[in-house]
Amino acid sequence: MANPVATLFRIPEVKEKILFTVLCLLIYRIGAHIAAPGIDVAALQAYTGRLQGTVFGIYDMFVGGGLSKATVFALGIMPYISASIMFQLLAAVFPTIEKMQREGEDGRKRLTQYTRYATVALSIVQAVGYAKFLEAIPGAVQNPGMAFTATMVLTLTTGAVFIMWLGEQITERGIGNGMSLLIFFSIIDTVPTAIYETYRLVALGEVSVVSLILLFVMMLVVIAATVAVTVAARKIPVQIPRKVMGKGRIREGQKSFVPLRLNSAGVMPIIFAQSIVIVPSTLKTFTNNAAVTTFSNWFQFGTWPYELTFALLIIFFTYFYTAIVFNPVDLAENLKKQGAFVPGVKPGARTAEYIDRVLTRITLPGAVFLAGIAIVPALVLSSVGVPFLGRVLGGTGVLIMVGVALDTVQQMQQHLLLRRYDGFMRKGRVKLRGRQRYL
Repeated sequence: MANPVATLFRIPEVKEKILFTVLCLLIYRIGAHIAAPGIDVAALQAYTGRLQGTVFGIYDMFVGGGLSKATVFALGIMPYISASIMFQLLAAVFPTIEKMQREGEDGRKRLTQYTRYATVALSIVQAVGYAKFLEAIPGAVQNPGMAFTATMVLTLTTGAVFIMWLGEQITERGIGNGMSLLIFFSIIDTVPTAIYETYRLVALGEVSVVSLILLFVMMLVVIAATVAVTVAARKIPVQIPRKVMGKGRIREGQKSFVPLRLNSAGVMPIIFAQSIVIVPSTLKTFTNNAAVTTFSNWFQFGTWPYELTFALLIIFFTYFYTAIVFNPVDLAENLKKQGAFVPGVKPGARTAEYIDRVLTRITLPGAVFLAGIAIVPALVLSSVGVPFLGRVLGGTGVLIMVGVALDTVQQMQQHLLLRRYDGFMRKGRVKLRGRQRYL
């Protein structure tokens, strides 16, 4: 079997897509290291180093450290992601938005345009808040005032809109989902620093070689488990009956299935839960109130109230987000329109109830896994003495990296199979009229 990676570069169209994607990602990473005007980066980083356990630290991870360095891409792709999530949530409340989602290509184009407008509005609001935050840090801003705020709003909003455009270009003309790839490489950007810090601790004797080997084994187990759960699905059997198409044409009956993923919500439950559970530590950073400080100390990372609340929030948001992104009623109606049915279940409402019951059952182990992957690795890494690796191997980072990597590989696989190449995975051979095809 030929090397599929080398084969990709022998296909002119795919080669152009890969090179275009690499160029866009290179531009993104260069911009993520260009500081905005009027900022003392050294003073800023000295202050933000103690904010890693707050909302600031989570946001900074998604933008590749741009927030702690006050770069022109400090807001990253997060305003666009926030706007997209906002419209997803609003679709469950406002029928007009839900109707646009169902109107096909025209509806999606209008919804995308509204998402862009919302991205600009969110970018302006976040830029103003970030400018005020910078002005509150001693020595971080050279000339604070209205001129500085206006400059930051213009710079950061332009940067956020440019990143949004860059992500859309990758999606249309490159390989993979552009928005996801930008977040993926933002997280990957922190890996070399984490590896260097781990090596330094081993060299100083603060972390033993045995602990390092155990960490490596744990990393492999976490990644393997994440891949397994990401691709795991419960297959609902579907029967498509024989149908007369007209003029003597007959469509033979077919057996198929509808895959229900074990983790339909992806990484969103962890992001939502993390945004809530770190509110006490975030408030402690910006206030000296005794009650807030006491509550925050009681609710610190590693304490049982923090971990228990975090786990319960992840399970709750897994069910909540799954209910938003997956509608059993719509699926049952689509099956009914196609004449398909689940064997032993009446079409329509009964099918929707059956799918909802199955989805509810398989979501529980998926939610428990998300809670475990978000809590256990971070606790182990902190106990060993390398908490900075938790930002890479913790639930949010590893789920995003695995999900984006699998999606990108799948798209490359489709390009190869469309051009009658073997692809990355060889599942079996079927002889058809004297020649072999891989399935």
